[in-house]
Amino acid sequence: MTPLLLTIDQMLRAEGLFRAAAGPVSMSIRQRVRTQLWVIAACGMVYGACMGSFGGVFGDGWRQMLVSAAKVPLLFTVAFLLCVPSFYVLNAVAGLHQDFPRTLDALFGFQSIAAIVLAAAAPITAFMNLTTSHYPFILLWNGLLFFVASLAGHFMMRRYYEPLVRRHPRHATLRRVWMLLYTFVGIQMAWVLRPFVGSPGMPVQFFRAEAWGNAYIEVLQLVLNAFGFTPNS
Repeated sequence: MTPLLLTIDQMLRAEGLFRAAAGPVSMSIRQRVRTQLWVIAACGMVYGACMGSFGGVFGDGWRQMLVSAAKVPLLFTVAFLLCVPSFYVLNAVAGLHQDFPRTLDALFGFQSIAAIVLAAAAPITAFMNLTTSHYPFILLWNGLLFFVASLAGHFMMRRYYEPLVRRHPRHATLRRVWMLLYTFVGIQMAWVLRPFVGSPGMPVQFFRAEAWGNAYIEVLQLVLNAFGFTPNS
């Protein structure tokens, strides 16, 4: 087994370097955070490239794949950076600021597992891109995979939070707050950073000219369009 696959296997099992443990922050935790950051970047790029292959790899298709490969790690990073300051304040108000280094470790664990799940689903997404030309369906499919990946990341985060919850039950409440905060910000940030898939008939762009808007209204319209409904029907 290659070192990368061994590392991912340890992450998925929460074993070895990635075992959840109580006590002060050690060098091993710092080392695994660095490893998690590399995994988030690498796995995010793999899934992003497959997500951007909807228009094919010829012509400008490869450019969209490169743009999407860069955007998925960017989405993880920006959403995380936007949420962490307010989450630290909530932890400090709750009297849990001393545990925040371990809290960050759990949050990185959440993101790394989500990125691994996305990378594992990348071949399925590539297959979907090859077998359908229905753009709203592909958008909905990718949104569903991000949702599933977030759930998997949440299960892993619960493992890392177990020692914290045993020390202070308030950590359990704040863990749920993080999920709500990160999901809310992440959806809106994904809308701002679009396109990830690349709309047919439009040139390859890193950002849409009309970047700002309400993501939740657009998601509702996307679901309706994917199932053959229109806003006026």
